[in-house]
Amino acid sequence: MYLVRSRACAIVAPLLCALLCGTALAQSYPNKPIRMILAFPAGGPSDILGRALVPKLSEQLGENVVPDNRAGAGGNLGLALAAKSPPDGYTMVLSSPTIAISPSLYSHLGYDPAKDLAPIARLASIQNVLLVHPSVPAKTLKQLIALARASPGKLNYGSGGAGTTNHLANELLMSLEKIRLVHVPYKGSSLAMLSLIGGEIDEVIVAVAPALPQIRAGKVRALAVLAEERVPTLPDVPTAKQAGVDNFVAPIWYAMFAPAGTPREIIARLNQVIVKALSAPDLRDRLAASGIDAWPGTPEELAQLVRSETARYAAIIARAGLRLD
Repeated sequence: MYLVRSRACAIVAPLLCALLCGTALAQSYPNKPIRMILAFPAGGPSDILGRALVPKLSEQLGENVVPDNRAGAGGNLGLALAAKSPPDGYTMVLSSPTIAISPSLYSHLGYDPAKDLAPIARLASIQNVLLVHPSVPAKTLKQLIALARASPGKLNYGSGGAGTTNHLANELLMSLEKIRLVHVPYKGSSLAMLSLIGGEIDEVIVAVAPALPQIRAGKVRALAVLAEERVPTLPDVPTAKQAGVDNFVAPIWYAMFAPAGTPREIIARLNQVIVKALSAPDLRDRLAASGIDAWPGTPEELAQLVRSETARYAAIIARAGLRLD
């Protein structure tokens, strides 16, 4: 009987200790400022989103959340920095689909997204719209496809750079419809948009919000939103599916990650405060004004999103034969 009790204690004691330690950790965390790495330049959607979250998170956590812009290498600089940070809950990084795209584009990232970063929460999404210059004789997406099919390589499109989401969205369109467009990369989608307005390129895929003033001014023509449903700010523009192209969906999403090994009690705490912040009507309205839709989710939902998006982008990149190193 004594032996049985001893063995039972040997099993239960570590479990009880882990439970108590985890509870104590959650109660004492945080006790110093938390760094939020923003992997893209100031003024962009990820920066707007991150800085909108900062005061809400700081208030709930009782410690300052400090934004830290570390742009470079298409978002990979900030992700690599986070991956190499101590897994103590005092570093997190806000990422776009870069985390799902880069493994298929680069042989040497300097970090492994699947092993070195832990999902905290889904944050938000932005819908894209396909635009053409008014001189392009296409009033619908199917007409644009017909033009491209009739003259392979004559039409071109701009992007924010090789491997960006608006580049890969066009690669997806070409794969789905078996057409060929010429890629013209720029150092940022805003520069591609300016070239479209100036008639230097024929087509570009960009976020809805910055495109709205140009659409309303008649400087560009919107053919389709790359979303599951129509966008309220563009009620007359069909989805790609409504315009005749199935599976042409390409939103930009944003999510928060921590260094792998961060205690799950801390992950749970951060997820809780992020979801609460994104549920606040004032924050949702503020983001919506910038064309950003709050889309909070659990660590498990984010992990599934990254897995599915990694596979989806890997297929697009393989079909296009892309490699950046």
